[in-house]
Amino acid sequence: MMDPLAKGLNELTAALKSLGIRFAVGGSLASSAHGVVRSTMDGDLVALIFAPQARQLARVLGPGWYCDLEMMEQALQQRRAFNLIHIGSALKYDVFPASTDFHESELERAKPTPLGIEGAELCPVASAEDSLLSKLQWYREGGEVSDRQWSDIGGILAQNPGLDWEYVNSWAARLGVSGLLDRARADVEK
Repeated sequence: MMDPLAKGLNELTAALKSLGIRFAVGGSLASSAHGVVRSTMDGDLVALIFAPQARQLARVLGPGWYCDLEMMEQALQQRRAFNLIHIGSALKYDVFPASTDFHESELERAKPTPLGIEGAELCPVASAEDSLLSKLQWYREGGEVSDRQWSDIGGILAQNPGLDWEYVNSWAARLGVSGLLDRARADVEK
């Protein structure tokens, strides 16, 4: 039986592909693919999407999705994330517009990767390095209190000893998370 998260993700990624919108699965789905698997009730994607495309995306997704078009357009104009809800499963998918150099790099480096979710189609997933960097950013922006985020960070580090450290260290410095990265590496090495 197909996982409800996979059903919505498959529909959303098919819609993005049909519109020619570049995207990568990120967040906990990506960190689970590269680290320790954990359950999640939503999906995160980075997409090179602009406000005029919001109406097209809502149309292609159709009546099986809750899409607040005004909220989507406003969020995209302000280069903020918006969410879509798959009505059949009541699961939420957050779409983060690719608005930074880091997002561009994340999209460039994404590769089709199995997500380990029953029925999920192969789609571009953020690399282990980019998943790690994103998690470090989210942990910092969330006040450095989320045990789940910290656990995801540790899982990526523990499961991927061959990370491209030149890339990770360079971006960690640019993103202002080098200290957190050092702390996370020290925790994993204990």
